[in-house]
Amino acid sequence: MLDRLQALANRYEKLSELLCDPDVVNDSKRLREYSKEQSGLQEPYQAYVEYKSVVEQYEAAKQMQGEKMDDEMRELVKLELDELAERKEHLEASIQLLLLPKDPNDDKNVILEIRGAAGGDEAALFAGDLYRMYSRYADGQGWRTEVLDSSVSDLGGFKEIVFMISGNGAYSKLKFESGAHRVQRIPTTESGGRIHTSTSTVAVMPEAEEIEVEIHENDIRVDTFCSSGPGGQSVNTTKSAVRIVHLPTGIVVSCQDGKSQNSNKEKAMQVLRARIYDKLKQEEDAKYAGERRSKVGTGDRSERIRTYNFPQSRITDHRIGLTLHKLDQVLNGDLEEIISALTLEAQSELLEKGE
Repeated sequence: MLDRLQALANRYEKLSELLCDPDVVNDSKRLREYSKEQSGLQEPYQAYVEYKSVVEQYEAAKQMQGEKMDDEMRELVKLELDELAERKEHLEASIQLLLLPKDPNDDKNVILEIRGAAGGDEAALFAGDLYRMYSRYADGQGWRTEVLDSSVSDLGGFKEIVFMISGNGAYSKLKFESGAHRVQRIPTTESGGRIHTSTSTVAVMPEAEEIEVEIHENDIRVDTFCSSGPGGQSVNTTKSAVRIVHLPTGIVVSCQDGKSQNSNKEKAMQVLRARIYDKLKQEEDAKYAGERRSKVGTGDRSERIRTYNFPQSRITDHRIGLTLHKLDQVLNGDLEEIISALTLEAQSELLEKGE
């Protein structure tokens, strides 16, 4: 571990030198790359600097124990040693986590797609609940939310909604949300008071930049049509809505929430890049399907990951066996306890595998 930390520290300090080099300062691409790399190393570097300082203080205190001193001084040295040993142990545990392989997508913005699945109108209403839950969580994190496309159901939910959440570390926090979310409650349309079970699916994709996914004009077909409101009601007599078909993969993206055709095309291209990137990522992950998978799930949207039980105000994440009786708070955006537990489980898996 110490060898890795020293190599990391050497690289961090080398990057500090490079960022002061006039040739780098005048090269925006290299400046951006080096700044991003150094930013990613900053936390473990600072932890290592503190760790070395604590170790030096600990060794100095141990040497003092061998010297002649009165009982009061000896007790003070012992207290200092105990405190330093505790700090050293805490830093070692923190550094182990900081040295785990970092997901290259963790710092990216995310595109979320929520669709009503089994349950008809009730599934669409639940999709709306999930959209509000993630939007409120994003607000609490200081992130920005932008709807890219949506299809509203007759009762006010969403048959489908696609939106972007922009903010530092958005993907790292939300990447475990992909899967089937199940709701158990009495629908407003149910006159007999029976509990129904419905599902909505969530797909979380990192935003892909143009340099990561290159899309050629001759690989896409762009169609335009009039945007519509709930129930197919026309709200626009001009063809501002856009549908893009990516011919090599067959991926189809529609967008009609923007104010103009150009705006809708730009948003549709954002979603298309994310879907292509996600497809390539899923194919790459499939190569390692034989390996032991993390308990937090595969990210497959068909995998049932969580149940929201309204009669008992209970929410259960089936991947890690976590049950909370605070459904209202969670649906109002209080997701941190669940997200922290999923992150800790993923980190524990990596530590067990020695990665």
